Amino acid sequence: MTKHPARIPLTRPSTPPFSVVAPHLKKVAASGFLTNAGYVRKLEQRAEKLLGVPQAVAVSSATSGLMLVNRLLGLTGEVIVPSFTFFASALPLLWNNLTPVFCDCDPETFNPDPKSIERLITKKTSAIIAVHVFGCPAAVSALTRVAKKHNLRLIFDAAHGFGASYRGKPLGNYGDAEVFSLSPTKLAPAGEGGIITTRSAELAKELKIARDYGNPGDYDCRIVGMNARMSEFNAVFGWAALQRLLQMAGRRRKLAERYKTRLAGLPGLTFQKIPPDCLSSYKDFSILIDPAPECAGAGFTRDDLAAFLAEQHIDTRKYFYPPVHRQKVFREYRRKNQQLPITDYVTDNILSLPLYSHQKTAEIDRVIQTVKSCFRKFHDQAK
Repeated sequence: MTKHPARIPLTRPSTPPFSVVAPHLKKVAASGFLTNAGYVRKLEQRAEKLLGVPQAVAVSSATSGLMLVNRLLGLTGEVIVPSFTFFASALPLLWNNLTPVFCDCDPETFNPDPKSIERLITKKTSAIIAVHVFGCPAAVSALTRVAKKHNLRLIFDAAHGFGASYRGKPLGNYGDAEVFSLSPTKLAPAGEGGIITTRSAELAKELKIARDYGNPGDYDCRIVGMNARMSEFNAVFGWAALQRLLQMAGRRRKLAERYKTRLAGLPGLTFQKIPPDCLSSYKDFSILIDPAPECAGAGFTRDDLAAFLAEQHIDTRKYFYPPVHRQKVFREYRRKNQQLPITDYVTDNILSLPLYSHQKTAEIDRVIQTVKSCFRKFHDQAK
C-alpha cells in the first residue's frame, strides 16, 4: 500500500501553550464574569501598549467591529472599498444600508490603488475603506491625503495587520479607526474576536456602549448597537497571543523570505511587493502566476499549479477569488461599464501557499520543491 506524504495545511493557529492560558481560563470560569470583564480590558491594554495607540476596543469579530465603526462614524451614501479583499470588508456596508463602490488594486502590492479611489469619488462619497492585503501595509500617506482633500472618513480593515508596520510605526495608528482580527487564521488567534483602534476617545467610548447593544450600563439604550461583546475566554487567548506577536511575525517573515529566495527566477512567477518602508505580517504568502508563455510566463495556470500541489497533499487557497465585485450579493453595486482590470488579473492568477507562525522549515522546503517540480513538468511537456 502506497504511503502518502503528510498533508501540509494552508495554515494552523499558533496558539499559546495551554499551560500558559489554563490558570487564567480557570480564573475566568470561577469568577462568573464571562464577557467584557477583566481579561477583555487586559487584552485592550496590551493592544494599546503593543501598537502605541491611545484607544483599543475589543469586539466579537473584526466584521462586527467594522459594522459598528461604519455606523458610529455616521457614514452615508457611497463608500469606496477594494474588490480584491475578503468579502467581510464590504459586507458591513450593506448591513448599514451603504453603497459599496469598488476600486481597483495596485498591480504590485495588491493593496487598494489611491488613484483608482480618487477617480471614484462623488458628492455621495462619505468614506474610504482600505485594506492591508495579506499584512502588507496599504499606501497610508497617499490614502490619508486623498481622504483629507475630499473631507472623507478613512477606515482601515486591518484584519491582517497584527505584526505589520508602516514607516516604523505599527499599524493601528492610522485613519479614523483600524479594525484587527483575532480569528484562527491570524497571527494573534483568540479563537474569535477583533480589536478596534482609534485616536478618538469619544469614538472608543461609543464603541464600548454599542458593542453591548447600545446599553451604557443603566439599561437605557443610547445607541443602535448590537451584541458584539468578546468573551473572557477568547480574551485570555488573545491576551496571551499578543505577548508572542512580535516573535510570531518575525518567524513568518523568515519563512516568507525563504519562499522568495528559493522560488525567485521561475518563469512567470512573481511575489507581492512590500514597499521598503513597510514590514508585512505575512498573514498569507501569495504568488502570482503569469500563464502566458509568449511573455516568458509559466506556460500553465494558477489552477494547474493548485491542482498539482493538491495531488501532493499540499493545501493552497485562491485568495481572493472571485473578487468581491464579481460575487452574487455585490454584483448589483458595480457601476455600469466599470472595469477593474488589475483586480481581475490578480484574482485570476494568484495562489496562497502554506504559511503559519510555528511551521517547520522542512514543510516550506517541501512546498518549494513541489512548486519547482510543477514548473519542470510543464516545461518538459512544452518541449
